[in-house]
Amino acid sequence: PGAVLIKAARGGVVCEAAVVAGMKSGRLGGLALDVFEDEPLGAEVGARFAGLNNVILTPHIAGVTEEANRRISFATIASVVNRLKENDG
Repeated sequence: PGAVLIKAARGGVVCEAAVVAGMKSGRLGGLALDVFEDEPLGAEVGARFAGLNNVILTPHIAGVTEEANRRISFATIASVVNRLKENDG
């Protein structure tokens, strides 16, 4: 009953209906979800979490930082430059 589930993996790893049932019955003490079975989370699906205490729902953007965007941009540029060099030779 005091267990807390934190899910930041793939959406289908955990059955959300079962998790909601566990929260409503008190068998699960807390919940934090960063990914969902259906992405993006729509109002109809999100409504099943309404009224539940000890629940945190976040959009799956934990890795979207200025640093991560810069790193991805430079990696993309490097890949394009390398491909262009291969085609020149």
